[in-house]
Order: sequence, then structure tokens, then C-alpha cells
Amino acid sequence: MSSYLEEIFGLQGRTAVVTGGSSGIGRAMAVALGRAGARIVLVARRAAPMAEVVAELRAHGAEAHAISADLADREAVKALTAKIIEGYGEPDILVNSAGINLRPPLGELTDDVWDVTLAANLTAPFLLGQAFGPAMARRGWGRIVNVVSQQAFRAYGNSGAYGAAKAGLVGLTRSQAEAWSASGVCCNAIAPGVVHTPLTEAVFADPAKVSEHAARTMIGRNGLPDDFAGCVVFLASPAGQAVTGQTLFVDGGYSAT
Repeated sequence: MSSYLEEIFGLQGRTAVVTGGSSGIGRAMAVALGRAGARIVLVARRAAPMAEVVAELRAHGAEAHAISADLADREAVKALTAKIIEGYGEPDILVNSAGINLRPPLGELTDDVWDVTLAANLTAPFLLGQAFGPAMARRGWGRIVNVVSQQAFRAYGNSGAYGAAKAGLVGLTRSQAEAWSASGVCCNAIAPGVVHTPLTEAVFADPAKVSEHAARTMIGRNGLPDDFAGCVVFLASPAGQAVTGQTLFVDGGYSAT
């Protein structure tokens, strides 16, 4: 990396917490941030997939660690924040990519599904932001990136609790930006299109749906996890210093049609 690119995109000396970093979009973002110089702390439920990502990051020369946690459990999230601070210090970058996608028809949506969906997709990012955002503000620099969804903006495919939670996360992003941007903490959301990840296996099991979604894009294909590498580095780096309170659509033009 040239000295100029290092100056505007480099993350040397920064610590990034990436939830959902064991697979899909979260994994691609974690690897990108690590390759840009950040120390990575992965958070997900399953230890084995995280170990693979840690090995990949270390093969690129990045420092990487992993913590297992159930982000749908409020007490587990609070214990997680304490463990992160104790083990790695207060992070400079928080990427909330973890989530669950339970989407029964709304008339069949139970209280339990509603509660766990809101807990994982909205409450956990709130709690992590509350734990780390004020400290970022005190230090005068920080980045929060929340991964949302097309379903935060339009209803399709049984949006249900998932769409409601992601819409709430868009609003939370703006609230975080309002609270902390003046202190150097830029808070933004990323809205993927239809991306093949473990969360979307049911969609990608149907070739007709796959083709239908691809045809709606302007680039002629559905999303890939690697599509999110450059955008998260931009938002997390000095290059994004004047971008805050925004939702960046990384969807091949899906939302523009």
C-alpha cells in the first residue's frame, strides 16, 4: 500500500470488534479490516468457524482473536463487553454484522420469535454501542458500522420481525451519529442486496428466486460477501471522516429499480 493510501485507508493501531465475523458478510468485513491493519476481535456463537477466520487473518499478517457469545442474550452481551475491554482494551471500531433471520408469515409470528429477532438484530447492537460509543467519543475517534437490510426499507419475503428490527437499526444508526459524530465517531449503516450467506440459504435453494433477484439488479448478479470489503474499510478508515448517519446501499443497484 502506498503511503498515501495508507494515510487515508490504513487502520494500523486500531482495534475492531466484528460481530457475526465467522461467516458471510461479517467474515469478509473482518478479513478486510485486518488486512487494512486493524487488530480484529471476532464475536460469534460457534468457535470452530471463528478459528478458521482467525487463521486466515493471521496468514495475512493480521492480529486476530475470537470470543464466543450468544448476542440474543442480554446478559451474555454485557459479559462480552467486559471481556473485550479487559482483554483488548476499548475498541476503536465496532461492526455489528451478527443477526438471525427468522421470517414466518406475520400471522404466524410468535412472541418468542419476535423477542429473539429483536434481541439479536437490534438490542445487541444497541448494547454494544452503549458500551463502546461513549469511550470512542471521549478519545475523539471511532467508527460504528451496522449491517442492515433491504427489508428495513421495503417489505418482501415475509419481512416480519426481521424487517422491523433492521428498520430499527437504521434509526439507531442515526441516533448514534447524532450523539457522537461531533466527537469524531462516525456511525453508518450498510444495506446489502440479496447476498448468498448462511442466512439466505433458503432463498438460494430456489433457482427461480435466485434468477429473479439477480435480474432486478443493475449489475446482473446477486451479492457476494467480498462486495463488502472495500466499503467497510472506507467507512472505518480516515477516508470516511465526514460520512456519518448514512445508509450505504451495497446492492448492485437492487434498491434503485
